[in-house]
Amino acid sequence: MFKRMIFPIVIGVLGCAILIWLGTWQLQRLVWKEGVLAEIRAEIGADPVPLPEAIDPSMKYLPVVATGEIDEGELHVLVSRKQIGAGYLIIAPMTLDDGRRVLLDRGFVRDMEKDAQRPKGEVTVVGNLHWPDDMNSSTPAPDVGRNIWFGRDIPAMAEALDTEPVLIVARDSTGVGIEPMPVGIEGIPNDHLEYAITWFSLCLVWLGMTLFLLWRIRARTD
Repeated sequence: MFKRMIFPIVIGVLGCAILIWLGTWQLQRLVWKEGVLAEIRAEIGADPVPLPEAIDPSMKYLPVVATGEIDEGELHVLVSRKQIGAGYLIIAPMTLDDGRRVLLDRGFVRDMEKDAQRPKGEVTVVGNLHWPDDMNSSTPAPDVGRNIWFGRDIPAMAEALDTEPVLIVARDSTGVGIEPMPVGIEGIPNDHLEYAITWFSLCLVWLGMTLFLLWRIRARTD
């Protein structure tokens, strides 16, 4: 009987060991990811600095302060918010005091307020530089006729509004009726705990199946 049990025992122990290792690895990844998110959170919330003259993608999340004028013309990015529904992010051109023109994400308005008149003119904006990951191969092209975009495509928006391909996402209100949607870590996935639970659960199932098989072998032998 024992000889017939050797192979199931080996497979059972080996399978449990692999699944426990995978679960443990995911817990280690969880600790690493939480550290990364803590660093990003601290970077997002740091004191703002004047907008640098030279900007590159390594400055993603950099808190900045910029003074200038919100110009005419804006682009509307279709989004949906939980418990609120459909609405639009308002992307406007902003001419800074030094003459540079950049993109400004002013925040969210509800669907019925898409074409409402919004305050423009001189403003000091505190926000964060951002290169959002809104675009992928399945994102539709913008409906230029209705001024509806389906993601923040920074190069295309900069071309449409004649600005640098630089986006500042406002932290605070830039006008009545616009709800700021500051940069945060909510969109950064962190599923390592769920993965770890999955692997440990599979280990329990594997162990249960192994014990059941051993019980069947013993029952047939008796």
